[in-house]
Amino acid sequence: MKRYLIFAAIGPFIGGFLLLLATTYQSGYWTETNGGEVVKLFVVFGKSLQYNYLFGIVPAMMFGAIDDILMHVRRITPVVRMLILGVVGFFAAALMYASHGSESGVAQFILYGLVGLVPAVISSWVAHKYAEEPQQPATSVQH
Repeated sequence: MKRYLIFAAIGPFIGGFLLLLATTYQSGYWTETNGGEVVKLFVVFGKSLQYNYLFGIVPAMMFGAIDDILMHVRRITPVVRMLILGVVGFFAAALMYASHGSESGVAQFILYGLVGLVPAVISSWVAHKYAEEPQQPATSVQH
C-alpha cells in the first residue's frame, strides 16, 4: 500500500512541474528570463497543482501497479525495474503529449518524454527505499 501512496504523492507533483516547464519552453517563454518570470512560473505551478493531481493520479497509480508487479519478479533487480518504468513512462508521455500542438520534432518528443520518465524513476526509487520489506532468506525445514 505504501508503494501506491508514494507514486500518488510524487508522480503528479514532479510530472506536473516538468509538464509546465516543457510547455513554457515550447512556447518560447524562456527567451528572456529574469527573476520575476521565474516567480510567475512557480505561481502558475502552485495554482495548477490541484489539476496536476486530478489528472495525474490515475497514471501514477498505473505506474505504481507496474512497479508492484515487477517487484514480485525475483530476477528483476530494483535498478532494472526503475529503468523499465522509466522507458515505459518516457514513451507513454511522449506519445501522449508530443503529437499535440503546432510544433513537432525530436526536441519536443524528448521534452515530453522526460515528463513521464523522471517521475516514474524517482517514484520507483523512493518506493524501493521506503516501501519494500526486506526479503527473508529461505530456510530449510528439517524434520
